[in-house]
Amino acid sequence: MSAWNRVAMRTMADVCAELGQAKTLTIAEPRPGIAVMSVNRPERGNSQTVEMFGEIAWYANTLRKAPLRALIVTGAGGSTFCTGFDLNEVQAIATMTIPEFNELVDTASAGTSGLRSLPYPVIAAVSGPAAGGGLSLALSADIRLATPAASFSAGFVRIGLSIGELGASWHLARLIGPARAAEISFTGRTVKAVEAVKLGLANRIVPVEGEEIVSAAIELAEHISTNGAEGIRATKNSLIRNAEIDSFARALELENRSQAVVRTTL
Repeated sequence: MSAWNRVAMRTMADVCAELGQAKTLTIAEPRPGIAVMSVNRPERGNSQTVEMFGEIAWYANTLRKAPLRALIVTGAGGSTFCTGFDLNEVQAIATMTIPEFNELVDTASAGTSGLRSLPYPVIAAVSGPAAGGGLSLALSADIRLATPAASFSAGFVRIGLSIGELGASWHLARLIGPARAAEISFTGRTVKAVEAVKLGLANRIVPVEGEEIVSAAIELAEHISTNGAEGIRATKNSLIRNAEIDSFARALELENRSQAVVRTTL
């Protein structure tokens, strides 16, 4: 039995039934092995809440062992990806004790890092704004597709906070370079879709609007899935881990070990 089959013991129907109990997120499997996770607060710009941070961490942990080939992350409603933390919940954070706040930050970070480290490709389908924590969510994906109306904003400084949240500073500097990341972070300005592609913040613009971006992401996920599951998983592992390795020799060692394991599945 291959490693893929061992991982795939649990059905997606079971996974969807469990995760369907979430209040701020939804999950669906529009194609076998391809799931769509939606931030589901369209009436509030798909903004994040304390509860949502916990549910993203729950989703990431559960989906790690789900029988999937790819995950698509998007915003419900088709007009907004995620506008960051809901300012109506700021008071809830302001009254937290230091231990309570530390627990919240750890939970929120577990969500974005958990999505980033899923063993299969994660594609962000960005329609409309991805701002603040929404930018961090988009950055946790391996690939970002954008509609012409998509935009990206590290607007933390505009409300007196640092970009050092949920991995945004780490991802942004590595994606577009430290100088460009600094300019965008210090100003808090909005980067629109065309510029985002030029900078490398988004992979490409898909000439659609609204929820149609998800169809384009599904098409990409299906194309990726024509390749061997074990090879894709090993490739993602190499890309993720080698981004944190500062030695070429160590990177080669990781690649060689992964290739040796994958060879046995051919």
